[in-house]
Amino acid sequence: MAKQNYVFTSESVSEGHPDKVCDRISDAIVDLYLSHDPQARVAVETLATTNQIVLAGEVRGPESITADTLVDVARHAVRDIGYEQDGFHWQNMDVKCFVHAQSADIAMGVDAAGNKDEGAGDQGIMFGYACRETPALMPAPIYYAHAILKSLAEARHSGAAPVLGPDAKSQVTLQYVDGRPVRATSIVVSTQHTEAVDQDEVREIVRPHVVNCLPEGWMCEEPLFYVNPTGRFVIGGPDGDAGLTGRKIIVDTYGGAAPHGGGAFSGKDPTKVDRSAAYAARYLAKNVVAAELADRCTIQLSYAIGVSKPLSVYINTHDTGRVDEDRLSQVLQQLMDLSPRGIRTHLGLNKPIYARTAAYGHFGRDPEVDGGFSWEKIDLVNDLRTAFF
Repeated sequence: MAKQNYVFTSESVSEGHPDKVCDRISDAIVDLYLSHDPQARVAVETLATTNQIVLAGEVRGPESITADTLVDVARHAVRDIGYEQDGFHWQNMDVKCFVHAQSADIAMGVDAAGNKDEGAGDQGIMFGYACRETPALMPAPIYYAHAILKSLAEARHSGAAPVLGPDAKSQVTLQYVDGRPVRATSIVVSTQHTEAVDQDEVREIVRPHVVNCLPEGWMCEEPLFYVNPTGRFVIGGPDGDAGLTGRKIIVDTYGGAAPHGGGAFSGKDPTKVDRSAAYAARYLAKNVVAAELADRCTIQLSYAIGVSKPLSVYINTHDTGRVDEDRLSQVLQQLMDLSPRGIRTHLGLNKPIYARTAAYGHFGRDPEVDGGFSWEKIDLVNDLRTAFF
């Protein structure tokens, strides 16, 4: 039997964290290509350090998108985040571009040809997860860690908290009783700030954002509420620490509450199953829980490069399921084509909808009118219930 009484911690990082700056730039480049050609192929990595950005990777798309275009995209992404600091400024940072054409060998293995359907862009395993801990059917620690930082970012962008900088981190530890979260035992928030404020002032700026994001009565005891525990956080972002695309994969998903296949999302177009199949697995798991077939659901998909259908579809409802898991696996595969093409078609992924995913999690967000976060829809609920009841 699974342990029922415990504490569990998840962390989040803001859009101004060095790694998230890189994710944002890489995903902005994905959006640029998809806005010009929905069938474009993109795999772009970004490195950030003190007033330096380096772009590298492979693309297949319109020749009108030049290296200069990609440099401009990087500058606009950094400007939108809010970096205008001496050590990292969107206008005067140096941007180097080493993006080149996609490998012909990869293209041959992935492209559809003759009777062969489009294959997966790589081998790998992808996981999706959902549970009843929050309205978004996400694990509570990561859900609230994201919410705190998103609230702080909105205050910074609106001008309500002008002394805050773009770089920030949060960490939420929750106590579970009988398998359900009941309160926070500790909260950690580190946020970049100007020279004009001290640690105590920052603490009081942060406090209402934490209290308002947590359920009523969940705030931790005062000695366990840590804000900028080092005492000072003026130098931050890529000026304080180097960043790379794809280094926050647990922040991007379930905060460690569920397995992870190891593949990052940002900088990859949706033909890459690291991204699209992870979205599909979340979509199916969320619909299973929303349909009340289980209180928790983990789904694993596996793929081989150049092969269209998944090699396996694994379902685990963690002893909370109300239906047979093997039968559930069959039904889900009937309701959704899990080939790379089928996933993209079902979820409408060939759109410029990815820069917005680069911070505050790819999951637990609201579906948007233009197709953003389509994998958060629960439109299979009726079909699932019909199949079983």
